[in-house]
Amino acid sequence: MSTDPLLEPFTIGQLTLRNRIFSSSHAPGYNTDGTPNERYIAYHEEKAKGGIGLTMIGGSSNVSPDSASLWGQMYFGSDAIIDPLSEMTDRIHRHGAAVMCQVTHMGRRNVSNDGDWLPTIAPSPIREPMHRGWPKEMEKSDIRRVVDDFGAAAVRGRAGGLDGIELCATSHLIDQFWTPLSNRRTDEYGGSIENRLRFTIEVLQSIREATGTDLLVGIRMIGDEDQIGGLSTAESADIALRLAASGLLDFVNVAGSSLATEEGLSRAIPPSGTPLMPYVPLAASIKRLIDLPVLHAARITDLASARHAISSGLIDLAGMTRAHIADPHIVAKLERGEAERVRVCVGASECINRLHQGLDSVCIQNPATGRETHIPQLVPVSAAPGKKVVVIGAGPAGLESARVLAERGHRVVLFEAQDRVGGQVVLAARASERQAELLGIVGWLGEELGHLGVDVRLNSPVDAVEVAAEAPDVVIVATGGWPDTSFLDGGAELVHTSWDVLGGHVAISGDVLVYDDNGREHAPSVVEYLADRDVGPIELVTPDRLVAQDLAATTGPAYLRMLYENDVRMTPDHSLVRVERSGGRLCAVLRNVFTRLETERLVDSVVTEHGVIPDDDLYLTLRDSSANDGVLDIHALVAGEQQPERGDGCALYRVGDAVASRGIAASIFEARRLCQSL
Repeated sequence: MSTDPLLEPFTIGQLTLRNRIFSSSHAPGYNTDGTPNERYIAYHEEKAKGGIGLTMIGGSSNVSPDSASLWGQMYFGSDAIIDPLSEMTDRIHRHGAAVMCQVTHMGRRNVSNDGDWLPTIAPSPIREPMHRGWPKEMEKSDIRRVVDDFGAAAVRGRAGGLDGIELCATSHLIDQFWTPLSNRRTDEYGGSIENRLRFTIEVLQSIREATGTDLLVGIRMIGDEDQIGGLSTAESADIALRLAASGLLDFVNVAGSSLATEEGLSRAIPPSGTPLMPYVPLAASIKRLIDLPVLHAARITDLASARHAISSGLIDLAGMTRAHIADPHIVAKLERGEAERVRVCVGASECINRLHQGLDSVCIQNPATGRETHIPQLVPVSAAPGKKVVVIGAGPAGLESARVLAERGHRVVLFEAQDRVGGQVVLAARASERQAELLGIVGWLGEELGHLGVDVRLNSPVDAVEVAAEAPDVVIVATGGWPDTSFLDGGAELVHTSWDVLGGHVAISGDVLVYDDNGREHAPSVVEYLADRDVGPIELVTPDRLVAQDLAATTGPAYLRMLYENDVRMTPDHSLVRVERSGGRLCAVLRNVFTRLETERLVDSVVTEHGVIPDDDLYLTLRDSSANDGVLDIHALVAGEQQPERGDGCALYRVGDAVASRGIAASIFEARRLCQSL
């Protein structure tokens, strides 16, 4: 028997879980009609295959028509949920995991100009900052209707095979009644804490009357709103104590701060560069007060952290949600004694940021997550004889190519010109503590190559002759790119690139203009790097309508907070046209993208971030002598099929930034789906 506390069984009510690790409810944006589709089922089934004790599905699953399911959530307001839910729970149970679902009415945390175009509702008609709408104040008839809807939703959940449901009180309708920020009622649902809890008690009673004790019932609640005028830690603890004393709950899942603002969301779902397990002490303080199991999930990224939280008695179940997005086989690896091979979440927040951009959730480092129907989490071994493969470049795309090809059973040689693997990620990680965690991506890939026996040759730039000397069957060019300054009308020789700064090749001082034509972390992280070295004043200029426009949810607010704290001047809607010498300084000419008027900035240094242009010289040299002329069949790539044979000799492909300037997620995904069929 294992003595690892994480692998101990745990009982909630009549349900015994096989271990102490769970995945909390979230909506990755995969469903299209309010019911679980094959993609969503496969996503959660993979965690069950990987040994998880409990997977909580259906983040923000709605119970009423005026709480619209607009972001791939499930909808429990119709019997249409029952049959597909039954298939999902059956498949998860088959692998030994328990499954619960979160049900909710989102109240004002929704929109009224989509879906059925119904007005949002709330205790009081107070606008919610995140969704920018004014709700209707709930009438008594609305309250009775929604209470009944929760009971009906619970019946459907029980019919669909769920082990339990979890009410959502993280800035949703239930706790919108609790907080003075959204409840200014003067009737029996407002004022005193007893009155503000009345709606919650009625919902719980409705569920219990409808399902009895057949279904576990819990609540996910904020432990401290962390908002001016909101619920304090003491008030939230009082609410937890009162709810536990009601006898209507089986467990409490404690969350962090309010999600009603972007700034609050960035604290509730902490990104990279923030402390691990920031709200475990908050959950522990509530656990000491109540006689119910306490669950908790917030940046518990690694097994050591989870083990500490469980063995110290701080919480009863450790939620490793984003950790399972990075690696759904965490428990299986732990059970096999391979904990060191777990792919650890780096907090890059690609998963949550995409959702807030209207896209589906993916992982920056695990391209199989959410794509299990056509990209298996475990790379299959090739049925054909192994080939000799040369991979050139050990950035994310090259490392993933080498890993996957080695898993397939091929003999792989990886050439890297630098003295370590990682490519541009190594540079990015130098910017700040929040970027440093990115090294975990290439660190894990590098360690896997060691396990797989890949021949990694560092400090080894190669030319076409040296590649040919390896007599490869396949060559993958993953040489990345070089910073692009060609967009300037003049003065390219006067600017420094983000690479120059982070690589330590230049010493920056005085007034600095940082130009961001990327929109992601690159330029703001350079600003943070400079600010940490007391460089300034700094101005961040972008042609976009917003600074860091492609950062949402958790990372965007974190960077904006940093920019404000360092008094960085932020100038959107302006392109950098050219840079000229002016005395002993530089004149940066900016053009307003709307008015086309030009203005000037007199500074000491200009730093640009404009993506990269492919380093494709070696690829172009090898192309004419390759069997496939370097052609990638994109139809086969998208379908996940093997690339067609095009003749005798070596097949040549390129991946990542050697093709075009993109991000880590795109580069790793491209490498995976190409190489998994070679």
